[in-house]
Amino acid sequence: MYFQLRAPCKNVSVPLLHPEELINVPEFDVNKKVVIFVSGWGSDGNSSTYIQDFANAYNCRGGYNFLYLNTSDFIQTIYTWSAFSTEEIGNIVAESLVKLTEFIPVENIQLIGHSLGGEIVGQVGRHFKQLTGQLLPRITGLDPAKPCYNKGERLSVISRGDALFVDIIHSNPGVLGKPQSLGDADFYPGGKDPIKPGCVQFGCSHERSIRYYIETVYPGNERNFLAKRCNSLASLNGGRCGGPEYPLGFAVPYDLVGDYYLNVNADQPYGKNASADAIVQPNQCGLCESK
Repeated sequence: MYFQLRAPCKNVSVPLLHPEELINVPEFDVNKKVVIFVSGWGSDGNSSTYIQDFANAYNCRGGYNFLYLNTSDFIQTIYTWSAFSTEEIGNIVAESLVKLTEFIPVENIQLIGHSLGGEIVGQVGRHFKQLTGQLLPRITGLDPAKPCYNKGERLSVISRGDALFVDIIHSNPGVLGKPQSLGDADFYPGGKDPIKPGCVQFGCSHERSIRYYIETVYPGNERNFLAKRCNSLASLNGGRCGGPEYPLGFAVPYDLVGDYYLNVNADQPYGKNASADAIVQPNQCGLCESK
């Protein structure tokens, strides 16, 4: 396994257990924050366009090193085998993060994981605490995987307490993703219906959590998705949910607790609160500029 730094003009890979090699990579800036994204079963850095889209969004924003953790050699096999590999992978990544924090402050690190990747980052947080006595500041789960993570099964799920703040975006609850509240703050865009607006298949809905988050990373889009604490989308639409609105994704406040509901669009921009000039595709922002 390896970390892949995705800079605007170059992708650079370093061995997972030797993150210190990043120091010698010109495109890596030790003064910037680090976001580590872990994808799920059936995806890899070459075939999954959303991984590069994620990198483009952070490169557009600036101030971040975007690292993609390529686990495809370990979770591209039979799903059940892949699921039972997540804890071992999480432990190895946690050991790598201990080395990473020798030159990157722990408060500057965020983990984001989709599907099985969401379960991996939860285990990273738990094992990192065992190794260091510290909690990572934030772990984000994007539709954490449901299959093999049911009640009574031995695999641990991403949970509140895995980091100082754990936020979850559910987009295919009850099918490919866990429907239960898992984090400090759980967001249900489009409610608990497993099919999201604009999708007709479960896989499309499962990926929507990624698309929603990516949209919020672009400058000016931080409040595209505004949610209220509520117990259902029907209650929200019926005007029965009081209180303020809070942003999903990049700019979520770290002190939120509870379940939050919001409506979403079927097409980009997906956020109902998006402006007419919201950035939804990178265009030239965050891409390599020829000199």
